[in-house]
Amino acid sequence: MPTIEYKGKSYEVDEDGFLSNPENWDEDFAQAVADQEGITDIGEEHWKVIHYLQDYYAKNGIAPMVRIMTKVTGYKLKKIYELFPSGPGKGACKMAGLAKPTGCV
Repeated sequence: MPTIEYKGKSYEVDEDGFLSNPENWDEDFAQAVADQEGITDIGEEHWKVIHYLQDYYAKNGIAPMVRIMTKVTGYKLKKIYELFPSGPGKGACKMAGLAKPTGCV
């Protein structure tokens, strides 16, 4: 299984770079993915989305639909793409340590 190495830590990921075990998530993993995504600074708005995704996933076992995420966070889809250039599924869910969302290309 592929791994991501960051700050002396090793994270097992799937072939698309999503964390294999969400329980292994920590802020260093989020930063490692952010670096890969070209995000230089994880700000408060990023963390709001990341923590929302983690909470939703913990309660429901899946990532939320984008429509629900934009409604709850208050960020329009355009803003989500500004924060996570590769999108809510590929970028935001990956940084949050979630499994690859169904239908994510």
